[in-house]
Amino acid sequence: MIVYHGSLEKIKQPEIREPNRNLDYGGGFYATTSEAQATDWVRRRMTEKQAKEGFVNEYFLDEKILKTLNCLIFTSPTEEWLDFVMKNRTDRHFTHNYDVVYGPVANDRVYAAFALYEGGLMTKQNLIAELKTYKLVDQYLFHTLKSLQAIKFHDAKQIKL
Repeated sequence: MIVYHGSLEKIKQPEIREPNRNLDYGGGFYATTSEAQATDWVRRRMTEKQAKEGFVNEYFLDEKILKTLNCLIFTSPTEEWLDFVMKNRTDRHFTHNYDVVYGPVANDRVYAAFALYEGGLMTKQNLIAELKTYKLVDQYLFHTLKSLQAIKFHDAKQIKL
């Protein structure tokens, strides 16, 4: 399987990085099976940083290695997924011991619904029901050095504004 990572750089050797903001699944290296999602992310970063180019990095994901790792898998938005994302987004000290976390991306459209939930204007059940109507793309978080063994650099497609 191929997974993609959007960046302003070509990344042949992925690294575990601590984010400067709270992310859905915590710190590490994020990838997606959606090339379009990775491309959109690169274009947004290029605009923010006034960069002239970026890259959609492609990696082979070795599913045999993946099966040997401690993985947390969310196949759709569920209460457990929402609780996990909210812990990562709101508790700066929250940590987990999963090598890999996989599930839906809480994109810009989803953030608006999350804000309603956080503000007490939407129940957890209503939020989950609404999220299930969205076509959400996926994301992998490679959270440990061990997990990076499951992905191998294949290619990088240059993106220009």
